[in-house]
Amino acid sequence: MLTSIVVSIVRACTRFASFTVLIAFVLAVAAGFYTARHFAINTDINTLISPNLDWRKRDNQFDQAFDRDRTILAVVDAPTPELTSSASAALAQKLSGDTKHFESVQPLGSGEFFEKNGLLFLPVPEVGRLTGQFESAAPLIEIMAGDPSLRGLTGALETGLAGLKRGQFKLDSTERPFNLISQSVEDVLNKGSATFSWQELVSDKPLTDSDRRAFIEFKPLLDFNALEPGKDATDAIRQAATDLNLAGQYGARVRLTGPVPIANEEFATVADGAVVNGIGTVLVVLLILWMALHSSKIILAVFTNLFIGLSITTALGLMMVGSLNLLSIAFAVLFVGLGVDFGIQYSVRYRSERFKGNDLRTALEKAAERSAVPLSLAAMATAAGFLSFLPTDYKGISELGEIAGVGMLVAFTSSITVLPALLDLLNPPGEKEPVGYAFLAPVDHFLEKHRVVIIVGTLLVAVAGLPLLYFLHFDFNPINLRSPKVESIATFLDLRRDPNTGANAINVMTNSESDAKKIEERLGKVPEVLSVRSLDSFVPEDQFAKLKLIAQGAKILNPALNPDSIDAAPTDAENIEALKGSAESLRKAAGDAKGPGAVASRRLADALSKLAESDQATRDKAQAVFVDPLKVVIERLKNLLQAQPVSLKTLPPQLVNSWKTKDGLERVEALPRGDPNDNETLRKFAAAVLAAEPNAIGGPVSILKSGELVVKAFIQAGICALIVISLLLWLTLRRISDVLLTLVPLLVAGAVTLEICVLIGLPLNFANIVALPLLLGVGVAFKIYYVTAWRSGRTNLLQTSLTRAIFFSALTTATAFGSLWLSSHPGTSSMGKLLALSLVTTLAAVLLFQPALMGKPRDVGE
Repeated sequence: MLTSIVVSIVRACTRFASFTVLIAFVLAVAAGFYTARHFAINTDINTLISPNLDWRKRDNQFDQAFDRDRTILAVVDAPTPELTSSASAALAQKLSGDTKHFESVQPLGSGEFFEKNGLLFLPVPEVGRLTGQFESAAPLIEIMAGDPSLRGLTGALETGLAGLKRGQFKLDSTERPFNLISQSVEDVLNKGSATFSWQELVSDKPLTDSDRRAFIEFKPLLDFNALEPGKDATDAIRQAATDLNLAGQYGARVRLTGPVPIANEEFATVADGAVVNGIGTVLVVLLILWMALHSSKIILAVFTNLFIGLSITTALGLMMVGSLNLLSIAFAVLFVGLGVDFGIQYSVRYRSERFKGNDLRTALEKAAERSAVPLSLAAMATAAGFLSFLPTDYKGISELGEIAGVGMLVAFTSSITVLPALLDLLNPPGEKEPVGYAFLAPVDHFLEKHRVVIIVGTLLVAVAGLPLLYFLHFDFNPINLRSPKVESIATFLDLRRDPNTGANAINVMTNSESDAKKIEERLGKVPEVLSVRSLDSFVPEDQFAKLKLIAQGAKILNPALNPDSIDAAPTDAENIEALKGSAESLRKAAGDAKGPGAVASRRLADALSKLAESDQATRDKAQAVFVDPLKVVIERLKNLLQAQPVSLKTLPPQLVNSWKTKDGLERVEALPRGDPNDNETLRKFAAAVLAAEPNAIGGPVSILKSGELVVKAFIQAGICALIVISLLLWLTLRRISDVLLTLVPLLVAGAVTLEICVLIGLPLNFANIVALPLLLGVGVAFKIYYVTAWRSGRTNLLQTSLTRAIFFSALTTATAFGSLWLSSHPGTSSMGKLLALSLVTTLAAVLLFQPALMGKPRDVGE
């Protein structure tokens, strides 16, 4: 009955060929217009998982409550903390009034609150140590604050050397500060530029990357009608950085990360090279079609049919899912690679029938008769492989399966309607020679003669490799599906190395302040947790003691920071005299000593002497290198001495809003202990936090839960595809043995594919796992052609036109998968890589293992 239906459809479409093609073109054009008006891509990887799951609902609640999915994080890095502070403040100030692009601009961990109350967040002994140094530092600060010039700086140096003479400290203790100063002076003399940090000078520890880094959080106004909604906002930030010349003036670098830049650059990564890859794929497919069909008219018919089907499938896909995601966008390549299979199979069969008899209509109908069952089964099996993901909660692959599954049915339908009609209208010339591979006769003979050895050997290889599956790795981290070359991801990965940035934080939400404190206590006891923060963390402990120490320090330091008068700027001659005098004092202090302090003193003396002997422009540069950050430090010290009691009521509103919503929802944040770049560390961290707080959410929890979901979806889809395809095969073939002849080679190919993945170090991930259930559908599509031919009593299958069709169909499919492999997007590339690998193993199973397994045809009349 199936054969009769297909033949009737082909007969009708060729009889009314012009009308059939006209209707097809009208549908394709209409679909193209619909696609142009409704095309959209959602680049948010969080939407790849169903939002109906409990943990996803909590994720979405958190994002909406604290508005975390609509942010841009600007990371400002400069050579010194002072330069970073100045550059960050300049950028925030310039953009704070830009209401066209931003709803809010908020410096993180800085601003007036932290500038005034920073000392309150240190332990009491640390505050005591710092304020205790004010008395000895006051004379030096007073000199530099009253005379911010080379003369003032050397005056402070002279005061310090006087303290050395009085025995207040030892010469060797000056090694580090003198070398730091020397290095900056030498850089000015040798390179014409330099940097200097007073914070580094007074610190007893080397500066870290976090000391030289500042953050600004932007809430942009997004244009959702654009493919990159946040592009205008990110462009505005970059333009402001250029206009302010942050790189030239402060040596600062501004990098953007966060949900908005990541989404923008994710789309750009997907689009990068897409046109070139697309054109390349089309050209290679055309070449393969020429080798398979040897007729420009047949190729035109197949290609036209393919793009009509693609246009219709794209429109149907957008109707079904609304917007494409980062995985479902691959449907187009899959359609070209797999959909062209039906066109090639039918066209090669048509060529074979045309050789037997030169009548066009008869050849078209005979081709339909011979290919009806295998084509229909192949289409249904391939669609089943895709649609098997539909019931799962893995929305990214579910939508890909939905579109591609429907696409396979569209491709099949157009191949038995539009393609025959096009061939009828184009009327390609008849065939002069048989369509097949007679040269493969020895291979056919070898497979028949040694079939037992081939079967046993293949099975032994597959079984022997099964222990490798124990080492099969699944990459649970979706961030690895993104390109590490783009700024937003590279910046995120950089920040993730520092656990204190919160890039891998887990949050717990509650509506009760008392519960928040209990949650904080419980999480603080979890070994995998490094630290826990909540809104209460911004109310410092032991404030009375700290404020008392700060007040005592202020009495000492405020007069020095606020001198009654500022000295008039010195002349260049006065600066030269001061430099020479300090150089001489340094040499006297060093004397003939050989210790590190003496060596550093002589080095600084030499540097100051050379600076005195250089030109005024060089001295002015040197003065700016030391004085500009000095002004920043003096202003910072003035602010730190203005600390006031802090309570929940006095916290800045923007800070409170980032930890507590207006309706009372609070969050408690936990940070991981150990290497935050290690997936296993994050999984253990997430599992431990979930054990203590089952309602926890955040990146590591999402990674853990998503991984579990994807594995479950893979198993569910694989079983579903196997059952549906087995049922389809049994309904058509009506023999369990024939169903097994189709499926066993497929299962062998699947096992070998996974074993090779282990050997070449290719992990499974959220994107490429689609290849495995799809392998069932694609594999059956190839194998069913052989099984149906074998059932009809045909022998020497490798020599037939069927092998030619399968071979070139596999080549076009491989080309399409290869174009995915070449994608700049790591997730898409890994999908193409595993699809191509599975195709190679499947094709080997079809052409070599399948014929040996089937053996000689049985008498169909039994």
